[in-house]
Amino acid sequence: MAFGGVRPGSQEEQVGRLVLAGVLVLLLPALPLGNYLIWPFVILTTWFHEMGHGLTALLTGNAFDELVIYANGSGYASSRTAMDGGGLSRALIAMGGPLGPSAMGALLILASSARKYWKPALVLLAGALVVSTVIWVRSTVGFVVLPLIAAALGWLAWRGPRGLQLFALQFLGVLAALSMFNDLDYLFSESAMIGGQSMLSDTGAIEAELLLPHWIWATLIIVISGLMIGGSLKYALNHEGHR
Repeated sequence: MAFGGVRPGSQEEQVGRLVLAGVLVLLLPALPLGNYLIWPFVILTTWFHEMGHGLTALLTGNAFDELVIYANGSGYASSRTAMDGGGLSRALIAMGGPLGPSAMGALLILASSARKYWKPALVLLAGALVVSTVIWVRSTVGFVVLPLIAAALGWLAWRGPRGLQLFALQFLGVLAALSMFNDLDYLFSESAMIGGQSMLSDTGAIEAELLLPHWIWATLIIVISGLMIGGSLKYALNHEGHR
């Protein structure tokens, strides 16, 4: 997928692809049937978020029990804190959710910088979707949608054109990165309705453990996310490994 008047493999083409990916992410919901087209990707970004909670729980020595995703794009990850775990562990688990999509977006954008990473990145993401579905997912939406996305990514990795592999990584990376902006109201709220129940938001949960107001934690999460995404974009644009 080359852009008119632009040398294939150049930094300008890389910028053009990333801009196109961003435009598609932002405009797709406004197109006819756009909400239906973007829906699987909304479910995917929810998976990024909830896996951020779950994996942080595992990394901090706690238990990750289940992951639930609803059709409206909301969801939750259940974890259990170890007997000797304290408020810091619970705060980190809460923070892992909103940082999850940005971290995954940064990794996908980094993977797009070199051709040798394209197929492995798609295969790893597909594998992670399947494994998480088997081990943790406990909702019909997750059972149906996540394996279908994994199958599409698997096909793309083994049979898809190289240009489409690259664009898929960039599209999914930008999608994950921009999903943070769709969650701003949630980040700056102390509570939210999830599955018909009022629950503490992630930043509300952090506030409950570490005392500072939730809006301070929301601001910190946005700054960290911005640094991750900005760093990955800078690296990808300075390494024309897809030529």
